[in-house]
Amino acid sequence: MKGYHETRFAFNRRRDLLWKTLCEAYFQRLIPPDACVLDLGTGYGNFINHIRCARRIAVDPWEGAIPHIASDVEVHIGSATDLGFVPDNSVDFVFASNLFEHLTRKEFAIVLEQVRAKLKRGGTLNILQPNYRFAYREYFDDYTHISIFSDRSLTGFLHSHGFRVIECKPRFLPLTVLSMWPVWPVLIRFYLFLPFKPMGKQMFLRAMAEK
Repeated sequence: MKGYHETRFAFNRRRDLLWKTLCEAYFQRLIPPDACVLDLGTGYGNFINHIRCARRIAVDPWEGAIPHIASDVEVHIGSATDLGFVPDNSVDFVFASNLFEHLTRKEFAIVLEQVRAKLKRGGTLNILQPNYRFAYREYFDDYTHISIFSDRSLTGFLHSHGFRVIECKPRFLPLTVLSMWPVWPVLIRFYLFLPFKPMGKQMFLRAMAEK
């Protein structure tokens, strides 16, 4: 991952506006005010900084994330494969954006095992990431991508590790929103609620642990 944040994932102020809009227009409605939210692979904190809830926890192996995270968010520098600091049955909403394609399947399985333990009954795992079915040409332009998943294979992988998919959107967002469009909140909101998503190459899945 050396140099990743200078090459593939450099800081961009427009990304924060994009995520602010995504949270307000879509993700916030999935999260109750009294919820505990765990953000895996938080990066610049664009998701967790804009979610409103009782407790917010951010996890990332990159120490450079710390200055970007809101002061009232609990930050843990480390791997998503080690969630021992989170009490069991304490989390309502786990979020992972563009994370699991960077892990081996063995590492992913370890994360899922731990997430199952941390989620409250009725809590959800929420995954946003490239869908190989639609992004196969660009998938390995990112040199840190390791594992291939489509909406179909990810659904099967989750099921085989004790999760039931309750919602699957194969085309949720374009692969590279920042480089393709102006970051206008009204345009983002309009796209989110289109019945057909042109250029949609990122999928969004929600799953519950079978306990």
